Amino acid sequence: SHENMPIHQRTPEREREREREREREREREREREREKRERERERERERERERERERERERERERERDFHGK
Repeated sequence: SHENMPIHQRTPEREREREREREREREREREREREKRERERERERERERERERERERERERERERDFHGK
């Protein structure tokens, strides 16, 4: 009996459409991953700059102490 077979969902056109949809979904997924990694790298660079500023302030204090110590 063919009544219980969802023929209308099996057409090649529908298959291609679902395939394109899955492809778009994978594309969006890759895009989200890429953005996440990008934000992560940005935060890392920010932390690095912060550490650099901290080291700079430390060197500044060193120079101050050396100067006043003499």
